[in-house]
Amino acid sequence: MPISPMDETLAHQTPETFDQVATSDRNFYDRYYFNLHPKSGDLFVVFSIGQYPNLGTTDAFVCIVYKGTQHVLRCSRELGSDRSDTTVGPFGVEVLEGLKTLRIYCEDNEHDIAFDLVFDGTAPAVEEPRTVMRKGARITMDTSRYTQMGRWQGSLSVKGEAIEIGYDDYLGVRDHSWGIRPVGESEPLGININQYTQKYGFFHMWAPLQFDDYQMKVFIEEDADGQITVEECVKIDSFERGGAVHQMGKPRHAIKYRSGTRELETAELYFEDDQGVPITVKAQALSCAYLAAGTGYFPKPDWTHGQYHGELKLEALEFDVSTPEARNELGPLYETLVRFETSTGDVTWGMFENMSIGAHDPYGFDSFEAVAD
Repeated sequence: MPISPMDETLAHQTPETFDQVATSDRNFYDRYYFNLHPKSGDLFVVFSIGQYPNLGTTDAFVCIVYKGTQHVLRCSRELGSDRSDTTVGPFGVEVLEGLKTLRIYCEDNEHDIAFDLVFDGTAPAVEEPRTVMRKGARITMDTSRYTQMGRWQGSLSVKGEAIEIGYDDYLGVRDHSWGIRPVGESEPLGININQYTQKYGFFHMWAPLQFDDYQMKVFIEEDADGQITVEECVKIDSFERGGAVHQMGKPRHAIKYRSGTRELETAELYFEDDQGVPITVKAQALSCAYLAAGTGYFPKPDWTHGQYHGELKLEALEFDVSTPEARNELGPLYETLVRFETSTGDVTWGMFENMSIGAHDPYGFDSFEAVAD
């Protein structure tokens, strides 16, 4: 296969060139995720870019929730052999300082959405527990991920309105994940069709909290019975305090969903700190980015991560999110912007990611169609 600029680095992991990954699994991916928000619910931005070497594609999107509308700008192109090219149409990512400072941008385009933003980590990036899932004998998910919280500066333009972004007022979190998870056009179900005649459920929640001199992160995944399959609860000191990572106690959750949906309305998290002191975190929903609507994170016939759209495709969509009725059809992956308050009196704003599909006994969901009362 062709050599590329990445082959100049002393970082090869296999005898292959860098455009070849170690597995032939079609579902291999490598992806950046970022979010940005003020210390309020007035604006919420989610940006992501991913590569799919065995599908030969790369894509990116930005989702901006602002003044009652969710704006989605998305782009896909053929990947080619140079995986160091982290641009997709007008979108791009630039690593300014590894594991600390990155630039993301979207150049001017016909859809009147553009930005040039710098993320600066305020505490170390932390590796999360590896996620492995199987259907029968086949591994369907085997991913590694690290996350980092930080602050933002730069500029954002949405439909002719310019917004200045400054370190004092804008927070966010980013992650970088890679491995195997379903991407691209759907495969035939085969024997997996039997899952629809059996009890199946997947519950996911991910809540990073950023304060002035420390951070906390709770990550939980459960099956239909409520059995935990992935669990993380950590406290991370800021760079100024040394950047130590403290393992905390077993996390528990109590979520109140918005009636008629599985969208978070309020939540409480419970755990003990590394000294055994009980902590409660309360979360109140302010706004939400609906990543199942247009971004590719939830498979739809017209767009899913890794799907082939030809040499280059750029398009924009808008979704009304101004009323509960308008939002009802936009699940099931909810990036809810919340106000966090801890039992120690600390307050911050951040994202509470929530997805519940199929059965989940702890909240009384007994089918794919079940929703909160």
